[in-house]
Amino acid sequence: MTTQTLPHPSARPGPRFKMSPELRRAVLLTALTLAGLLVGLTGQYLLHLPALQWAGYVTAFLAGGIPAGRAALHSLFVERKLDVDLLMVLAALGAASIGQAADGAILLFLFSLSNTLQDWAMGRTSSAVQALMNLNPEGATVLRGGQEKWCELGDIRIGDLLVVRPGERVAADARVVRGQTSVDESPITGESVPVDKAPGAELASGTVNLNGSVEAEVIRPAGESTLARLVGLMEQAQTQKSRTESLTERWESPYAMIVLALVPAVYALLRFGFGLSVDDAWYRAMTFMVVASPCAVVISTPAVMLSAMAAAARAGVLFKSSAALDALAGVQTVAFDKTGTLTQAKMTLTAVHAGDEGQALALAAGLEAHSEHPIAQAIVTAARDRGVTPPTVTDAQAIPGHGIEARLPDGQVAWAGNVRLAQRQGATLDDAQQAALSDLGARGSSSVIVGIGPRVSGVMGVADALRPDIRSALDALKASGVAHRVMLTGDREEVARSVAAEVGLSEFRAGLLPEDKLRLIGELPGPVAMVGDGVNDAPALARADLGVAVASGTDVAIESADVVLMQNDLGKLAGAVRLARDARHTVITNLLFAFGVILIVAPLAVAGKVPLPLGVLAHEGGTVFVVFMGLRLLRHRV
Repeated sequence: MTTQTLPHPSARPGPRFKMSPELRRAVLLTALTLAGLLVGLTGQYLLHLPALQWAGYVTAFLAGGIPAGRAALHSLFVERKLDVDLLMVLAALGAASIGQAADGAILLFLFSLSNTLQDWAMGRTSSAVQALMNLNPEGATVLRGGQEKWCELGDIRIGDLLVVRPGERVAADARVVRGQTSVDESPITGESVPVDKAPGAELASGTVNLNGSVEAEVIRPAGESTLARLVGLMEQAQTQKSRTESLTERWESPYAMIVLALVPAVYALLRFGFGLSVDDAWYRAMTFMVVASPCAVVISTPAVMLSAMAAAARAGVLFKSSAALDALAGVQTVAFDKTGTLTQAKMTLTAVHAGDEGQALALAAGLEAHSEHPIAQAIVTAARDRGVTPPTVTDAQAIPGHGIEARLPDGQVAWAGNVRLAQRQGATLDDAQQAALSDLGARGSSSVIVGIGPRVSGVMGVADALRPDIRSALDALKASGVAHRVMLTGDREEVARSVAAEVGLSEFRAGLLPEDKLRLIGELPGPVAMVGDGVNDAPALARADLGVAVASGTDVAIESADVVLMQNDLGKLAGAVRLARDARHTVITNLLFAFGVILIVAPLAVAGKVPLPLGVLAHEGGTVFVVFMGLRLLRHRV
C-alpha cells in the first residue's frame, strides 16, 4: 500500500493567480474600449477620417457601454436603485448627442477600467478558502479489523484509528493511542517549536507529523475538525465589508439620482420657464450634463490610487486593491503575529552556557547530526557556521520525549536532550547550569542539555530568530503615526513576553487560537491592520480592516491579505503608511477640485454663459489636473 507523503508547509510553492473567465472578459472589454477610443481620436484629430473616427467611437461605446448598461438596468429593475452605472451611460450618450463622442468614450473607458480592477480584487475570497481546504489530505490510512485501509476524507468516522506516518498531515482531529512523535502545529496555532505527542495527546487536523509513526483515534468528524472550523471563520470574516466600502455604497445612489433629476429639470426650466427654443434648451441641458458628468470625479481616486500602488509595488509592497491602500491610510492599530512575521520561523542557537563552549557545541552537534528535529538542525548549523568539528559517534538512538544518545569512540555514552534525559543519565546540574536553564525558560527559549555519562557539559538555548532590523521597523511604524502596536500569538506567555521586549512592543496577547485572534481584532481600537503569515492568521487577516501578509507566508495568508510584503521586509510598512496617507490627502484634494469645477461651471452652463467648447475645456482641464496630481505619487519612495 502506498501512503501519501506531503511536504512541510514551508516548502509549498507560492500562490498562483488564475484569471477567471469573468475577469478575462472584463479585461478584454476594457482593452477594446481603450482601443476604440484611441482609434476614434486618431480618426478625428490626426487623420481627419470620419469613417475611422466613428468606427472607433462606436466600438468604445459598445464595449464600454453595454456591460455598464446591463448592470444599470439590473440595479434599476431588480434592486430598485439608481447607481453610477446608469449615470455614466446617460452622460456618455448625452455627450454624443451634442457632438462630443470623445468625451463619452473617455467616460466609458475610465468606468470600465475601475470595474475591472474591482473584479480582480474580488476573486481572492474563493481562492483563499480553496487554499485553506488544500491543507487537508485527500484521505488517510485507517486501521480497521487489524488491517490498514486507505479511506477518503468523508469516510473517516469517529472512533477510527488513523495511522499517521512521518511527513503526513493529520486528516481529522484525533487522540494518540499508540506511539510517540513530534508534530508541527504552526499551521493551526502558530507555535514555532514542534510539539511532542505521546499517548493521550490530541492531534489537530491539518498539522504535520514530523518523525514518528503513531496511531490516533478520531474524536471529531472531518466536518467539525479544527481545520473545518478555520474555513468557517474565513468565510464569515470575508463577508464583512470595510468602512470605506460601506461609505461608497451609501453615496453612490444619491449622487446618481441628483444628477439624473437635474438634467430634465434644467431642460424644462429653460424650455418652459425662460421660453428658449427646443434646440437651445437641449443644447444647454446636454452641456450641463457633460460638465456635471463625473469624469474628473471618477478618475480622481483611480489616478491617485493606481499611481500610489505602482510606487508601492516598485518597493515590494503589493496592494491588491485601491480600497486596501485607502484602508491603510486610516489604520490606528497594527496587530502582529509572532512566528514567521516578527520572527523568521527558523530555529537558531542563541546561547551556550559551558566551561568550554566549543567542546560542548561540538559534542551536541555530533549527536544532533543524527536527528532531523528543527532544534537539532539549529545546533548542527551553528556548529558548522562557527567552524566547530563534531566528534564521531556511533549507535545513535533517539529517545522520544527525551532527546538523543550515542557512544563516543572511547565507549562513553554522550547525550543531548531535556531535563528528563539528564535525570535518566543520573546527571545533576550545578547552580550555574540550573540558573542558565531557568534564564532560558524565562526568555522563552527551548533548552538542550548536553553531557557525557553523569556529567553535564553545557546548557544551550535555541529559539526562533527575530527578523533582521525588526525593532527599527516597528519604531518607524510608530513614527509614521500608528498609535497602537500589539503582538498576537499562539505561543506560550514566556515566549511572547521575551519577544515583545526584544522588539520594543509594550502590548501582547499569548496562547491564542485562531478564533481568539479573530475576536481580539474586533476589540482593538480601530481601524485595525493585521500582519501575519500562517494559516492560523487567515481569519484575522480577512476580518481586520486591512490584512497584511509577508511573501514567505502560507498560500492562505497571502490570498486572504489585502497587502503583501513581497520582500518580507516589515520596514516597508511604515513607508506604505506614509504613502497611503499622502494618497488619501491627494484624493480629497482632487475630489474637492472636481466637484468645485462642477459646482461653478454647471450653473454658468445653464445660464448660457459657458458655451460647449469652454465647458469641455473646463471639464477636460479638471481631468488633466487630477491625473497629474495622481501621477505625482509615482515619485514617492516607500
